[in-house]
Amino acid sequence: MVRSVKNITFNVAEYIGTLEQVYLHVCISDKEYVEGITTHQEIKPTDMLSTLAQLTPFSEYNQSPRNVYQCQMGKQTMGVPSHTIPFRSDSKSYAIQTPQCPMVRPDFYKEYGFDDFPLGTNAIVAVISYTGYDMEDAFILNKGSYERGFAHGSIYKSHVYNLADKKSNKACMEVFGYDGTDNLNLDSDGFPPVGTKLADGDPLYSQLDIATGKCKITNYKGLEPAYIDSVKMLGNDLGTGGYSKVNITLRSTRNPTIGDKFASRHGQKGVCSQLWPVENLPFTEGGMVPDILFNPHGYPSRMTIGMMIETMSGKACAMHGLGQDATPFKFSEENRADEHVGEALRTAGYNYYGTETMYSGQTGEEFEAQIFIGVVYYQRLRHMVSDKYQVRTTGPIDQLTHQPIKGRKRAGGVRFGEMERDALVSHGAAFVMNDRLLNCSDACITQICKTCGKSVGVYLVSGSSGFKSKNIWKCKICQDKSEVVPIQLPYVYNYLTAELAAMNISLSMKLT
Repeated sequence: MVRSVKNITFNVAEYIGTLEQVYLHVCISDKEYVEGITTHQEIKPTDMLSTLAQLTPFSEYNQSPRNVYQCQMGKQTMGVPSHTIPFRSDSKSYAIQTPQCPMVRPDFYKEYGFDDFPLGTNAIVAVISYTGYDMEDAFILNKGSYERGFAHGSIYKSHVYNLADKKSNKACMEVFGYDGTDNLNLDSDGFPPVGTKLADGDPLYSQLDIATGKCKITNYKGLEPAYIDSVKMLGNDLGTGGYSKVNITLRSTRNPTIGDKFASRHGQKGVCSQLWPVENLPFTEGGMVPDILFNPHGYPSRMTIGMMIETMSGKACAMHGLGQDATPFKFSEENRADEHVGEALRTAGYNYYGTETMYSGQTGEEFEAQIFIGVVYYQRLRHMVSDKYQVRTTGPIDQLTHQPIKGRKRAGGVRFGEMERDALVSHGAAFVMNDRLLNCSDACITQICKTCGKSVGVYLVSGSSGFKSKNIWKCKICQDKSEVVPIQLPYVYNYLTAELAAMNISLSMKLT
């Protein structure tokens, strides 16, 4: 929405579509207005940014790609998705349990009511390299903060189970119910009580066959424990046809763990590398222990000065009990943000530059360097180790190539790609590469004729085949002259051999 300035009237708001704005000349401020050319003006300067971009505080101090990264991560945050979660049936939704409103935020938060749907937590962040667990964008999380509920979250998953007959799609004779046998934790309606904790194999619901009076129990199948959050019976729109489906919502608790992803509002994403005991963390002269230890190497190359200003500003807000307007373009060279925040810190009795003397939590010794510490609004993202970890020894294989299938849900293998192969080649780790690409993949024993080099056995190659008599392999082409030896090959080579044979292309191997 922009203001029309065709007749130099700035009080007329006009909605502009994405197609027509290409042919308009829109200015940001009064200074940009050009007589006879400018047709519209933005209502406020920040309206040139998207809805997500306007949520980033002090975004004009950041390198522009970092603001773009934050716009992507803002959509991946575990926040408050809705105030009606008990009545909703989303297939999957993420929620944080103890959210907070940011102390440092643009006007946009209040304008669009984002305080009713907070996206993170105000965390005390110290910029310090400590223990080495904070390398490569990883950070250390205070275990005491975790135990007090920092960034704890939940996932709600809803499943609809059908009672109707699959062939006729009509309501069948079976209804939900439980006859009390086997002492299962099910109510008479056939469902566990709300709040029941389910593990893999526990009864989820029971169907009672009216004709026989027997129960058919369906068990919960899941990789993690879950709680029954709600059970909703579903019928037709008029409520006259009885119940044909049921919607069961399960709640899984997801507390932060090593490998879970977090991010500030400035594109500074990282994973939790360690839950460090609070007694071993560094502390300030005032006894303040940080929630998060952020590696100093995250700043120079990313140039997220906005996060540094937020750190100082959040600290000043906490001391004065006031919020900080972090709307972009509010400050200028004449009215600098760092000077404004620095003076607020000095007034509160802190260092003008946001640094403090800190002491080692392990030895109690004072650090030689002054440590930059303050308050930053941190977001917990929905990328969690519990959803991504993938381990297997053996498992399903592809029917055609005999190689492991892909996909975590199908118990597939982890891809060993070209770059991984190049790394092992450069290290000279031939045995490891042989193990990964052959033994753990599609290794098989194939009979090869040393005379003609053809593959014998069950594979037909260019009209030749082998036959096995009294555990002795012979080649049909070479007959008694042949010497057949078993060698280990990838199974996919046999598949390639058969495919080429179908096109009258014969493969031979030279054995030494």
